[in-house]
Amino acid sequence: MRNSQAFFKDVLGEINKIEKIPEQGCTSEVSMIVTEDNTYILKSAFKERYREWLKMEAEVLESLSFQSSISVPRFYGFTEDEHASHLLMSFEEGITLTAALRNAVTNQEKRRLIRSFGQFIMQLHEQEHVFKADSDWLETQLKRARIYAESGQADGSLELLEQLIANKPKRVKQTMIHGDCTTDNVLVIDGEVRMFIDVAGMTFGDPRYDEALAIRKFRHNPEWLASFYEGYSRHRVTDEEFSYFEEGLYEFF
Repeated sequence: MRNSQAFFKDVLGEINKIEKIPEQGCTSEVSMIVTEDNTYILKSAFKERYREWLKMEAEVLESLSFQSSISVPRFYGFTEDEHASHLLMSFEEGITLTAALRNAVTNQEKRRLIRSFGQFIMQLHEQEHVFKADSDWLETQLKRARIYAESGQADGSLELLEQLIANKPKRVKQTMIHGDCTTDNVLVIDGEVRMFIDVAGMTFGDPRYDEALAIRKFRHNPEWLASFYEGYSRHRVTDEEFSYFEEGLYEFF
């Protein structure tokens, strides 16, 4: 932490308070830094796999710094040394969709939140291409999955991976995707889903992956699922597609 503060001192200036945010710390140590002029989020990763993801997130945020069509935290800097990697970004007011659904009092309010989630994802999938990809996203993910499986860094097995390789779904047009589009990774601001966070996987890829991860927690709730598809009207994943992406590929990431 001390080394990262030294690196970011030109941005941070005088620090008033540093507060850890434990509920955000699955793959990184996350802290809120309050200064005289601003509030920031510092994410620090220490394991090789998570450091790789944090660097990817930094690259995505930096590449999105000069656009306003995709709502993400503002990038302030990234540094790494022998032991850790650190990403400094803006602190954003809002709560995750997971928390917003937990706090919502009425089913009507929950359905409204889920509908806005669907709308927000569809906007991303219909967005002009910010990133260019020279390769097929799914092929790239399967290769990464093999590396993770062979090194013991994934829940998925090599047997499952071979099944995924042998039973790839029919190719669809690639779009901008978030890449880990769960209810934990979007922020609700003023009652609507308005910002993506944890964007290490944001790229040009298969939109069905986002869709499958988005509905994973309420797929068996007909009312909530209907609300999502009122917002996300461009496609509806089949049971086979859902199983391939959420119950299969996601096991490696």
